[in-house]
This record gives sequence, structure tokens and C-alpha cells, in this order.
Amino acid sequence: MSAGDALLREDAEAPWHAGLTPRHWRILWGSYLGWIFDGYEAVALVYALRPALGTILTPEQAQAPATYVGLAIGITLLGWGIGGLIGGIAADYIGRKRMMMISILGYAVFTGLTAFAESFVQLAALRFITGLAIGSEWSTGIALVAETWPNRARPKGCGFLQSGFGGGAVLAAIVWAVLAATNPLGNESWRIMFALGALPAFVCLYLRRALEESEQWMQALKAQRWAATAEDAGHAPKRAQRPFTLAEIFREKESRRRVFLATAMSFATTVGWWAVSSWLPAYTEGLAKAAGEPANVWGPRMGIIYNVGAITAYVISGFVADAMGRRPFLILTYAGCIATSLACYLWTGGLVPFMALAFLNGFFTLGFAFSWMAIYLVELFTPAVRATAASFVFNGARLIAWVFPIIAGQIVTSFGGVAAAALTMSSVYAIGLIVPWFMPETTGQPLPE
Repeated sequence: MSAGDALLREDAEAPWHAGLTPRHWRILWGSYLGWIFDGYEAVALVYALRPALGTILTPEQAQAPATYVGLAIGITLLGWGIGGLIGGIAADYIGRKRMMMISILGYAVFTGLTAFAESFVQLAALRFITGLAIGSEWSTGIALVAETWPNRARPKGCGFLQSGFGGGAVLAAIVWAVLAATNPLGNESWRIMFALGALPAFVCLYLRRALEESEQWMQALKAQRWAATAEDAGHAPKRAQRPFTLAEIFREKESRRRVFLATAMSFATTVGWWAVSSWLPAYTEGLAKAAGEPANVWGPRMGIIYNVGAITAYVISGFVADAMGRRPFLILTYAGCIATSLACYLWTGGLVPFMALAFLNGFFTLGFAFSWMAIYLVELFTPAVRATAASFVFNGARLIAWVFPIIAGQIVTSFGGVAAAALTMSSVYAIGLIVPWFMPETTGQPLPE
């Protein structure tokens, strides 16, 4: 055995956390803080939206509440998609750290301002602007962690980072449960939910000191390595002028293929969550009402359990993806999304067993279904375009998917129930059973440079 082979074997047999330093954990924690509040903000909208609409809709608008729920969520997603695309491109030009601070400050300010909305137009406008800021944070944090953590630990670190969304979602569920129980401002208590969303502005003070810029990104720019994938590098002409990153990810055949296929899976994940799982609180309250239980109790309980399931999946996703391989992990993910969505919305029994189904649904539809993007996308593209590509896949799907919550709202109104809409929309997960067979297997490989 050669000395090089011995070193490779020793590296493969070392614990996954070997070589991690306080710097690595500091970068993870800084990125994690930003993603926690993204999770809080997204789920706060789900819980607080119906009570908010109950106080700001006109009597005429209040005749079709499901339509306005779908509109508000869809408009947020539209802003999320546009902002994410812009923010990902910017992160490849001005750096991961700087873009992260801008996005966190932006969504903190506009989430806080949502607490003062007095009409649906005001609420929708603020949700759109908040979405612009939220969308730009994810790809910067994922790129920063992936490019700074050792290859052995990288999938686990990206999974840990993704768990911040679930942590924020649980925080939102707890806050909403407290507000529902205490009702401090009566019908206007929903405003507190959004006012608390302004707190992440203070995180920027920590990020200025704690985070360091990605050396891999800076080296790629210095060496003028512009190709989008390692496979495309041999075809990329040498040029001093940097090509526009969004154009670059579509220039070469292999990069273009990866972007389109990954975006199809991202579309399935996004539509599935916003048009299917986001209705679970309302469906749970319907089950509770049928069982004679008090209102606004079981919905928040379900939300906490659902997000505990998601956090569990986030934390273990890197380990599972490494153990199974990327393709089997993806197929397991989408099969689980279909099975648990059907089980939840066909359920008509007791509330306690339903909580177990909600845990499993959160495990797949919010946990694994979003974790693969944190783990897998960074392995497909080079640092010069990594944030752009990841952001296009993660957020670009929202530029299409934003209309589906509106469609789901119309289905709820037309079919007379949440279950019919959710079961119809859950068919989108079938995309994830087909696409992985055409994607490259990257398990155990270092990040392309």
C-alpha cells in the first residue's frame, strides 16, 4: 500500500468530527442563527395569517378567506424566489458574509413592520418585501459552511445548519401556543408574532465579529476559475473578465442539466410544503372540532410535534445521506413525503395517533425534503457560481411554485375542505421518485473547486 493510499484510508476511518475547530463551529453557529429566524418567520406566517386576515379583511373579502390565505402565502413565496435569486448572485460577487448580514437585517425590519399592517394590500406588500430578504439568506449560509468545513464533516454540518429552520419553526409554534392561550391583545394578538420577528436585527452585531469569509470562494476568484462544474472546466475558455454567474450555470450542457433536474425536485419540495403541509394546522383544528376539543389548542401542539420531526430529520440527514448515498436518500425522501401526506389527510381517527403521523410528515416533508438541497447542491457546482446555482434551485422553484398555494386555496373553496386540496397537491412529490435516477452520485467526493 502506498503512502498516499494509507493517508486516504486513515482519513476515511477517522471520526466525522476529526479536524473540526472552534472556527468551524463559529461559522456554523452564525449561519444557523440566520436560518433559525427564517424558520420562525415562515411558520409565523402560517399560524398568524388566518387571525390576521380576520381583523384586516373587509366584509366582502372575508367571504373567501382561503383565497386570501393562498394569496398571502403565494406573494411571500414570489418575493422569496426573486430575493433568493438576487441574493445568491450577489453572494458570489460580494461574498457570503456580507450578503448574509444584509438579508438578515432586511427580513428582521420588514417582519417587524408586518405587525402594523392595517389592510390586506399592506400585509401582502410587506410579505413580498420580507420574502425578498428571506430568500437571499439560505444559499449564502449553505455555501459558507460547505466551503469551510472539512469534506468528511461537510454533509453533517449542512444538515445541522438546515435544522435551524426547524428550530425556528418550533419557536414560532411555541410563541403561537402561548399567544393563543393568553390572548394578550385579543383579536390583535397576531401582531406580537410578527413584532418578535424584528429581533434578528441584533444577530448582525454577532455576525460581524464571528464570521469569516470563505477562502475557497476567494481563491476561485483569484485564480479566475469561472466554470460552473468540474466537468465543464475543460471546456471553459480562459478569460480575465468574469462571466455573469446566472448565465454561466446555463452555458455548459452538464451544468444546465443539473440545474434543471435539481430545480424540478426543488419544485416538488416547495409545492409540497406550502400547498400541502402548510394546511396541517387547519386540518388538525378540524379534527379537534369534530372531537369536541377546544379551538386553537391542537393546531399549535401539532405544529410543535411536526417540527420536532423535521428537526430530527435535519440533524440525522447528513449521516443518512452519507450512509445510503445521495440517490437512495432522495428516493426515500420523496416516497416518505407521499406516504405520510396521504396518511395525514386521510386520517379521521383520534388526535393522539394523528400526532404520530404529524411527526413523520414533518420528518419527511420539511426535514429530509429540504435537507437534500443543503447537502447535495453544494456538491454539484464550483465556488465561483455555487451560491448562484444553489439559490436558483432553492428559490427559483418558488418563481413557479408561488401560484400553487393560491391554487390550493381555490381547491379548498371549491371542494369544500382542506383534505381534498392537500391530497390533490401531494401528487407533486412523484417528481422526486423519477429525477434522482438522472442525477450524479457525489457521496464521498470532495467539493469541486
